[in-house]
Amino acid sequence: MKFSYTYVLKCADQDWYIGSTDDLKRRIVEHNQGKCETTKYRLPVDLIYFEACRSLKATREREQQLKTGFGLYLFLRLIQSRFHSLGRASTPVDVFST
Repeated sequence: MKFSYTYVLKCADQDWYIGSTDDLKRRIVEHNQGKCETTKYRLPVDLIYFEACRSLKATREREQQLKTGFGLYLFLRLIQSRFHSLGRASTPVDVFST
């Protein structure tokens, strides 16, 4: 079964990029080669999170959910809890400044 992916990048300008693709490795390479209009002036980018879905439709829906204020808030809370569980320092996230 082929998967598609929703992913989050952290850009050199410390901002986030949320996207989706059916080939995650290829897409990350494209971002870092400057082939993506939205990130080519914010290089390099680092993949910090991804989710696999079984359909491109579900992937696109998840991408849109993460781009909403509440979806982004939940995502940032998830990332904080994962870093905390790994024993790394967790700092509060100001959702409205991102």
